[in-house]
Amino acid sequence: MTRSVSLCDVNLLSRWGVSLLLLVVTLGQAAPAVAADEPDLIFRRSTVFKLLSPNDKLATYGVDDPEVDGVACHFTVPEKGGFKGWLGLAEEVSDISLACRQVGPIHFKDKMSQGDDMFSKRRSLFFKKMQIVRGCDAKRNVLVYMVYSDRLIEGSPKNSTSSVPIMPWGASETNVQKCGEFIR
Repeated sequence: MTRSVSLCDVNLLSRWGVSLLLLVVTLGQAAPAVAADEPDLIFRRSTVFKLLSPNDKLATYGVDDPEVDGVACHFTVPEKGGFKGWLGLAEEVSDISLACRQVGPIHFKDKMSQGDDMFSKRRSLFFKKMQIVRGCDAKRNVLVYMVYSDRLIEGSPKNSTSSVPIMPWGASETNVQKCGEFIR
């Protein structure tokens, strides 16, 4: 027995799909901000030309560590072009590079845990997000930052690590803090 799909069935499915999409977008916007504010766009460079839609690009961003004064990180992420990328529906790949540096005197604002989120950003409409986490190598007095991308169902082995030795900043700074003293 064959059942034909009526116009009413198609309209119902279409309305249900739009409602679900609006719900997901609304929930995504209602999620609390994690860690640092929005990163600063430094520059973008096109990597794949697309004739009728936006190009694929590499974008480099800068973000200050919200819990540690004097440290900034720069990361480069691929951004999908095409119509899906333009509409924000494309799932971004997990290839992210990271470099963190001391940019001033380092001062810890509060105690922190190993692996705390320093920055987080969604990389797809539904399941993927990029995270920069921070840790302390107390033996060497070095802050260690790692960027990775995770998915709801499976993680990504692609990651990048950067370290920032805590050093005096200028001749006048003599009291260098130890990151191990600020770990919970």
